[in-house]
Amino acid sequence: MNSRSLLQLACCVGLCLLAGYISAQATYPEIANWYAGLAKPGWTPPNWVFPVVWNALYLLMGVSLWLLWRSANSPARLAIGLFFIQLALNAAWSPVFFGLHQIRWGVAIIVALALTIAATIAVAWDANRIAAWLLVPYLIWVIYAASLNSAIALLNT
Repeated sequence: MNSRSLLQLACCVGLCLLAGYISAQATYPEIANWYAGLAKPGWTPPNWVFPVVWNALYLLMGVSLWLLWRSANSPARLAIGLFFIQLALNAAWSPVFFGLHQIRWGVAIIVALALTIAATIAVAWDANRIAAWLLVPYLIWVIYAASLNSAIALLNT
């Protein structure tokens, strides 16, 4: 791998980590207060799991974006466009759910996020299968997170 390629990889991973960091700024102050007081389903993991999983997922997402960027074909361009839509939805969820305390809007955003990730994977499959596969754990986690968000919405209405 040459230095240009390494720089591109670092930029892609850094972009995904930055989106997560910016989004998380709405989360941290609310975990100990508002979120702690919500009724949650029994399958809710401990709070320390979330940053560990998300950082791993942002790393995989960054590598996926880098592979799509290097593919430079028509499906890759469409997959990159979808990737940025899902990244924006990802970044919007925490401020809406945690910052604004809008649990139901959080459900709407996370469902749209899951659908956009699935579309990104489907389009990326024709551009770069490794890039597509790298997004599968992300989709699985977001579906799990959507089930948590939905259960929290039902338990707290």
